Amino acid sequence: GEVIRIPLRTVSGMNVREHFRVRAKRVKAERQAVAYVLGPQQKPALPIVVTLTRIAPSSGLDPDDNLPSAFKAVRDEIAAWLGVDDKDRATVRYEYEQERGPWGIRIEWRAA
Repeated sequence: GEVIRIPLRTVSGMNVREHFRVRAKRVKAERQAVAYVLGPQQKPALPIVVTLTRIAPSSGLDPDDNLPSAFKAVRDEIAAWLGVDDKDRATVRYEYEQERGPWGIRIEWRAA
């Protein structure tokens, strides 16, 4: 599999109270960061399993709801990069993890 690290600060869209323009700007910035890093990468053969790890100095988010929601923009951009529908669980399955450390995300994929 492939491992990519991006120094991105992720927030749960469910928890954060931000104005819609601020949110739109954040989502766009997250997607651009992911697109920039994924762009030159060799696209994997599908189907794949993608593990998204949130790295944060805090104790972490609720793994059931908030963790997936923090990765919404990242997931959307990965789907766009792969040319698949974001809802297509048969082609791309997402797993979520979190760990303590300086802000960032890790994107890993392997054959499904």
